[in-house]
Amino acid sequence: MKFNHTLFAALMAALVLAPAIARADSFHLADPKPLDELWMNAGFYSYHFQHDINLDSNNIGLGFEYRYTTVNSVTAGRFHNSDLQMSEYVAWYWQPITWGPVRLGGIAGMIDGYPQMQNGAWFPLLLPVASLEYKRIGLNLTIIPSYQSRLHGSVSLQFKFKLY
Repeated sequence: MKFNHTLFAALMAALVLAPAIARADSFHLADPKPLDELWMNAGFYSYHFQHDINLDSNNIGLGFEYRYTTVNSVTAGRFHNSDLQMSEYVAWYWQPITWGPVRLGGIAGMIDGYPQMQNGAWFPLLLPVASLEYKRIGLNLTIIPSYQSRLHGSVSLQFKFKLY
């Protein structure tokens, strides 16, 4: 039986968004309060929009996210990207909207390692993100748009674990 990537991506998105959908009337601007949380992740799982080329969906790596307020965090890491290369990233999360337990906002940062983008050198990124955190586990869900034949679009899911 072949692994159904579409079904897997839909189920993961539903798991992230289900608590918020159940409380659809709960959109709010978050009240920025100080936090001191360090999260670790093991890379991403990516569901790609293009199925006719050989892209790696299991983007294994190591990254850290430091959440210093209820709406802000910084992140850095390294992972095996969809183009079968190593990528490094640094970014800032800004998530000023809550929808039940889900934080909504964006990521602004820099990433490298994609051969067709700047010949693998660093380039800027600006992406939407939804996050769900419960006690010591969490998920980040983002949509990466396709950019010509240089960057292959996907829905990417990142599992994370709180260290403190």
